[in-house]
Amino acid sequence: MRDEITKRILCQKVINGIKWKDVADEIGCSKEWTAAACLGNMKFSQDQAQKITQIFQLDDEDTKWLQQIPARGCQADSLKNDPLIYRWQEIISVYGPALKEIIQEEFGDGIMSAVDFTMDIQKIASPTGDRVEVTLSGKFLPYRNF
Repeated sequence: MRDEITKRILCQKVINGIKWKDVADEIGCSKEWTAAACLGNMKFSQDQAQKITQIFQLDDEDTKWLQQIPARGCQADSLKNDPLIYRWQEIISVYGPALKEIIQEEFGDGIMSAVDFTMDIQKIASPTGDRVEVTLSGKFLPYRNF
């Protein structure tokens, strides 16, 4: 059911020329989190779900589905061949081990959280062609003994 709501959101986004930033401003979240939530990877609060229902002209019962805990990342298999997503996988394949080494060298034995996390995407003008700037910020979570 949630996949169908996502399809309707994307359909309304295209038909009505809706921008993620405008939706984000309306619900009080970042454009990055808002897009992830509209694509089914985050859970909306009741107030946010009601606003999303209005913005994307969804049915009233869709409001409840937007508030359910999602199965995050389930769409990844269907997108793994998308060129933009593939390049992110390439970045992780090439730089992932270096990221791990540097994070653990500077912080210790642990991980960067994707739960306590923020992301910011900016378009940076450049004479050689526009650049994509992505800032990821996750809380460091040390492994602990038990």
